[in-house]
Amino acid sequence: MTSDARKLPTGFGRLWTAQTVSSLGDGVMHAALPLLALTVTRDPMALAVVAAAGTLPWLLFGVLGGALVDRWDRRRTMWIADTARAALLAIPATAAALDVLSVPLLAAVAFLLGLGGLFFDTAATAYLPDLLRRDPALLERANSRLRGAQTAMSGFAGPPAGSALLALGRAVPLLADALSFALSALLVRSLPAMPRPVPEVRESLLRQARAGASYVFRDRLLLGLALRPAVGNVAFLAVETVLALFAHDRLGIDTYGFGLLLTAEATGGLLGAGIATFLGRRLGTGTALTCTAAVEGFAILGLAAAPNPYVAGLALAVCGAGMGATMVLAPSLRQAIVPAHLMGRVASTSRMLAMCAAPFGAFLGGWLATTYDVRTPLYAAAGLLLAMTAVTATMTSNRRVEAALRDSSDRQRSAENSRPARVADAAVSA
Repeated sequence: MTSDARKLPTGFGRLWTAQTVSSLGDGVMHAALPLLALTVTRDPMALAVVAAAGTLPWLLFGVLGGALVDRWDRRRTMWIADTARAALLAIPATAAALDVLSVPLLAAVAFLLGLGGLFFDTAATAYLPDLLRRDPALLERANSRLRGAQTAMSGFAGPPAGSALLALGRAVPLLADALSFALSALLVRSLPAMPRPVPEVRESLLRQARAGASYVFRDRLLLGLALRPAVGNVAFLAVETVLALFAHDRLGIDTYGFGLLLTAEATGGLLGAGIATFLGRRLGTGTALTCTAAVEGFAILGLAAAPNPYVAGLALAVCGAGMGATMVLAPSLRQAIVPAHLMGRVASTSRMLAMCAAPFGAFLGGWLATTYDVRTPLYAAAGLLLAMTAVTATMTSNRRVEAALRDSSDRQRSAENSRPARVADAAVSA
């Protein structure tokens, strides 16, 4: 992808602000929701139900949600989803104020918030390339800024704010998150309207969902882009499951130090998001993606072998940088090459594969640590990441990337050239 000196459109600033505000609210709830559940129960399984409920919508409705987004107006889908989430949070806030919070209520709220997130995130992913006219360089710059803001808000500012707000009252963080969704909805509603994709032949929702999923699996480049987060989630969840235990037992890190360890990873993520565009220009997007994947694998290998907290923190920062760059480059490429009418389904299929892989990683990490040693899941995760890098290197090569970008550019020019003819035909028939 080549650099582009053109400015991002004004509408992107409003979209960025909306997602930044919403990410701050997400960060608040990321800390507050488990703490709220802890005020209701000390049962680990009950706490796990609340934690897992938010991921279920992606597992149950991921591809179908993408098919619906491809039928609906994307801007309207975003602001309605955020308005609904803001209204939804009034229920647990009222329950908290009346001291009638319960695990089933928190699990239901987490599930519905996750469902709203499914529609908002998928619609936002599909809306952005229309806003930026599928310009690869602008998409990389835009996703870099979006990813950086998301990391800063949900990883740095939101969690401590959530803990502090909870100290003021159990309803306070819920109301703060509701306010963030309401502000986001207002900003999104002010965005410019985009033409809806050309409708396909009328088919059932299930058939359209299947068509979107098969589009990913038939295209080697898109499949390679989808395999990276899917295998990556297996590896990273295996690490995350035992990281606190590893930090305490092998590195002698206390609770405060563990928070600093996680902050190191988030710091690396910000750096990676910031340099992603430079890497894409310098190495080519395909090579850059292969390099960042390899960096993640070697960083986890360094974490597994870390003799002290400082080396462990450096390894996590390097891993976070690789992840941050990957999460800018891969979505930008996908948004540049996927036809508009399939964007929602392709994005949700890729996200669903990643979400489905996560529980396997958590189980793998726990089993390896119990059967062998607490370092074993980290070595296994590093092996998985490096193997995935080798397998997908040719699938996402620079040659494939450039060919896909040329095809996308040709499709876009063809569509633009045919638009005046369609307008003229419509005028004649009128």
